[in-house]
Amino acid sequence: MNLPIISADERLKETRGIKGVIFGKSGIGKTSLLWTLNSSTALFMDLEAGDLAIEGWPGDAIRPRTWQECRDFAVFIGGPNPALREDQVYSQAHYDAVCEQFGDPSALDKYETVFIDSITVAGRLCFQWAKGQPQAFSDRTGKPDMRGAYGLHGQEMIAWLTHLQHTRQKNIWFVGILNEKLDDFNRKVFTPQIDGSKTGNELPGIVDEVIAMAEITEGDGEPYRAFVCQTLNPYGFPAKDRSGRLDVIEEPHLGRLMEKISGPVKPANERLEFSRPQPSAADNPTTIDDEGAQQS
Repeated sequence: MNLPIISADERLKETRGIKGVIFGKSGIGKTSLLWTLNSSTALFMDLEAGDLAIEGWPGDAIRPRTWQECRDFAVFIGGPNPALREDQVYSQAHYDAVCEQFGDPSALDKYETVFIDSITVAGRLCFQWAKGQPQAFSDRTGKPDMRGAYGLHGQEMIAWLTHLQHTRQKNIWFVGILNEKLDDFNRKVFTPQIDGSKTGNELPGIVDEVIAMAEITEGDGEPYRAFVCQTLNPYGFPAKDRSGRLDVIEEPHLGRLMEKISGPVKPANERLEFSRPQPSAADNPTTIDDEGAQQS
């Protein structure tokens, strides 16, 4: 058996889907982003049953109601994980059982983008399921153990997200609610609304893009909706762009955003900054010694 090295030419020719999450407050228009996608190649995973905003959208949808159904759809979309044992979720055995139930997985070939609304509700379904598992009860007393439930919930959510992230040929977009609160120093802090802390902490490291859909106001101008796309942004929103192609602010159009992410790649010396910024005057304050002489 030869060493399975993937050459640079082969790697560059591969079809790579975009994996991302869009966070925003309720009512900002996250679900309505479906209108910006090609309805014939987009699959809507409707977990919230809040599709009034897209009434009349001519695309296909699936509506899982339980965490087991969420896991089944994930393995049906992403295929089996060969690293897992036959008795584990997302294994070959799980995939085969789901194919017997849902039919030929080639029915999904026409879909290029899976739009999951929302990760917030997926987290609630997962937590509801986790509270009924043996790990959520104390071995000693038999009473509910919330620490065990939250631990299992975090493991399940990360496994689900990671499996969908490995669906290389499809775009996978999650949307979720973004909470805003004040910290102890009266500063605005934005956090994803997901049960437990593990999923929210690890999610940015799983997906390629973290986009904040927010209301932006410049000076005394009128507020407008926008995508905030870079980690270093003046608004404090959680954001990340692994592609290096996005500006800090982009128009709130998911279809055109994906076109830009998939566009020609910039040379590394244009999208990566290695040099240290020049120190400003504030970094080298002038002091006065005991004899009245200025020192820098």
